[in-house]
Parts: sequence; structure tokens; C-alpha cells
Amino acid sequence: MPERKVSKRMTAELKSYFVRQYETYRDKLLSFNEFAPPEGQIKVEWKKLGEICNKVSSGGTPLRDNADYFKGTIPWLRTQEVDWKNIYDTEIKITEDAVKNSSAKLIPENCVIVAMYGATAGKVGINKIPLTTNQACCNLIVNKEIADYNFLYYHLFNSYNHLASLANGGAQQNLNANQIREYPIKLPPLPTQQKIAQ
Repeated sequence: MPERKVSKRMTAELKSYFVRQYETYRDKLLSFNEFAPPEGQIKVEWKKLGEICNKVSSGGTPLRDNADYFKGTIPWLRTQEVDWKNIYDTEIKITEDAVKNSSAKLIPENCVIVAMYGATAGKVGINKIPLTTNQACCNLIVNKEIADYNFLYYHLFNSYNHLASLANGGAQQNLNANQIREYPIKLPPLPTQQKIAQ
């Protein structure tokens, strides 16, 4: 059978169709009605991100003049690496001395990381390894008894346009850790969050 060529227009139409399908299904999941018991609606609470996290913090940058700080083994994440994905490694590694002598802090795996500065403001990722970040990353250490970190990631992914619209400043649009700490989300019960994330 001869190979059939697919036009650019047809490719664009298919891509548009699948994006719409994905968005419809995602919005249906995040309405929580898909998981409602037969007797009624799921109880959903409005919570600020700071209320569902054990800690909300930003990182720091070791002194650039000390080149030895950047010859270590500790992963150091920058905002350009926060791009809607799980993070298994970083381009730059720093030393223990760099951590001790800067605001960079080691965070545990499975934090939701929100980029705060510039073109990446509002983008999110999840670190799958312990790592440090620069000051342009807001690190959410999620309280596992209240929230599912994967659910929070998807919720913020879905809220990107709104979250990014809060960025303010001059030439570079920035968010700050307090804006993220105060950001409200709809939170269903933990088992429902886990089902949605799955």
C-alpha cells in the first residue's frame, strides 16, 4: 500500500483536535464531579498553597566569583529547567561549601517547584531527586496528609495563565513567594486528589 502524505494543515488540525480533547478531559477531572459519590457532590475546600505545605521557600545562588562552588555534586536548579516536567537532574552542580555559604537549601524529592521570574514565571515542575534551587524558584514541600503533590502539580499546570498573570514588575515580570503562598486552590479530599492525579 502506498505511503500517504499528511499535509501540514491536516497535522495542525489533528494536533488542535487532540489538544481540545485533552483540555476537555482535564477540565472534567478538575471539576471533581467525575469522582462524586451517587448521593451528591464532593466536598471541596478553598485552601491557600501555604496552608497545604509544610514549607514554602526559595533558594539562592552561590557567589559566582568562587568558581570552586560550581564544581560539586549537589544538583542546583535554575528556572529555565522548570518546564512542565519531572526533574531528574540539573545542568549545574554545586558543593557543600556553596550550600553552607549561600541561601541555597537542599529540598527533598517530590516538591512542586514554581518558577517566579521572567519568561518562565508560573511554570511548574516536580523534583524527583533531592536538590537545591536558585532564588527564582519557589519550592513547595507539600504536606502529604493534606495534599497530593501530583494533584497540586496538575492543578497549577491548569492554572498557569492565571498564576502567570499575577507576575508584575518592570522589564521582567516576576512572581514572589508570598503571592504563591497566598494563591488559592480548590482542594477535594485526599483520596479524590490521588485518583485525579492517577
